[in-house]
Amino acid sequence: MSNKAPLRPEPVASEHIPLKARNVAFDWADTPLHWVPGDPSTTHTINVLHLLLPAGERWFVHVYKQVLPYIRDERLRADVIGFIGQEAMHSQAHDDVLPHLKKQGLDPTPYTAQVDWFFEKLLGDRTLPPGRARHWWLLERVALIAAIEHYTAFLGDWVLNAEELDAKGADATMLDLLRWHGAEEVEHRSVAFDLFMHLDGGYRRRARTWATAFAALVFLWQRGVRFFMANDPTLLDGKASFKEFFRAGRQGVLPTTGAVARTIPQYLHRTYHPSQYGSTTQAAAYLAASPAATAAESRTSPGAA
Repeated sequence: MSNKAPLRPEPVASEHIPLKARNVAFDWADTPLHWVPGDPSTTHTINVLHLLLPAGERWFVHVYKQVLPYIRDERLRADVIGFIGQEAMHSQAHDDVLPHLKKQGLDPTPYTAQVDWFFEKLLGDRTLPPGRARHWWLLERVALIAAIEHYTAFLGDWVLNAEELDAKGADATMLDLLRWHGAEEVEHRSVAFDLFMHLDGGYRRRARTWATAFAALVFLWQRGVRFFMANDPTLLDGKASFKEFFRAGRQGVLPTTGAVARTIPQYLHRTYHPSQYGSTTQAAAYLAASPAATAAESRTSPGAA
């Protein structure tokens, strides 16, 4: 008989804070199409977020509302409710960028229709009999969200530290959107995984749904970049390429391929817990200084006009 303790996720207790949605608003009037100056490839690689996140985060909210009755831990239930509020706001904020892109001659509708189908039909509710089959499909989607949130937290931590975007003169409003969102992803990075562990926690399901989520994200992201580059009205022969992705990673304006690769063993390690990566303190510091977040706070504070 082994004397070794089983490997289990180890959360960092000090990283937990109550979650709240911030009713932010952004003015896109002065944001150029290529908001990373002289770099349409990097601009459009990040712009894919505006295409994926509205439908994806609406799907998160839809699934989690179904899950609420199964949560037996009150603190986790409060975290999930806070998560729902933040994700709904993220979806709205990125959705508001799409009319601005359309005004600049880049209509995202053909691609967003595909993303909507992916989340609403392929990953949506299915006509299943009550009982085991329906519960299995709910748990599969909870596990998928946990895997996706591993990557949204990774991107959130990356953009909070992506000083090269500032050095290249990236548009301040777009950076605030990305960093406000990124900070909240870091802030709530443990919720989806904790919920999965609370409801199931099976390692085989975790590994299987990670593989599905990772493959889907890579497929949808590269397809989105190709769509943007091909339909950018300012580019004569716009094409997406992995060479450009590698170049941007080396320059620090996108995550490096090495950093993306390291996320794989992180999530698949049996002692993985999201609180071990990223800094809640850094996220809170950005949210305290973010123009959009502080404006939202002033609108909702007691005594505000």
